[in-house]
Amino acid sequence: MVYLQYKDHWTAVPIRGVLFDMDGVVLDTEKMYARFWREAAAALGYTMSYEQALGMRSLSSTAGQAQLERYFGPGVSRELFRAKRIELMDAYVDVHGVDLKPGIRELLDYLDQQGIKKAITTSSPLERVRRYMRPYGLLERFDCLCSGADVPRGKPEPDIYLHGAACLGLKPEECLAIEDSPAGILSACRAGCRTVMIPDLDQPDADTEKLLYAKADSLTDVVTLLKNIEN
Repeated sequence: MVYLQYKDHWTAVPIRGVLFDMDGVVLDTEKMYARFWREAAAALGYTMSYEQALGMRSLSSTAGQAQLERYFGPGVSRELFRAKRIELMDAYVDVHGVDLKPGIRELLDYLDQQGIKKAITTSSPLERVRRYMRPYGLLERFDCLCSGADVPRGKPEPDIYLHGAACLGLKPEECLAIEDSPAGILSACRAGCRTVMIPDLDQPDADTEKLLYAKADSLTDVVTLLKNIEN
């Protein structure tokens, strides 16, 4: 566990809720997104690098469109790319399923023991949330399921984290937000949450590190972080 930006003014504010991104935090799906964004691009006649695929993580439709135009020029269609990516990824998931990230059950158990509320705050549609999480019995482990479709603006805007905190009946500053992507960290920070990054496919850059309350190696380390905060 590496602590960053441990702000003194938060020491008097108890953590009453934890807001979870889904892809790359609860589920080990980011590697599939990176793969199938690239395969979708290839199917449409474009060459997308691995780094470019990572740059598509957690972006709203508007931000995603702008990102693709930076990659391939004006006139490229995010909706066309996205539809092909969904088609290819769904076919893969139908055969292979998805994996959980290590430590998720242990962290949820600890939050239950402490009476800390929990919400999913994801850019993914709720249908996908339910489809991916139901086989593991995780849906009932969360007090709220919040999707990017529920809010006017997606990540990196703060809307989804403001919505997640409100759904739990909490203020953003009472919530820990767990993310793996720069866009998600920026979204949670703008909302006023305490941001914890668990890097998945890459490490945070210098700008993202400045926004972090803490950086953890795994979800199990978040239990340690919460215990340290309580003490």
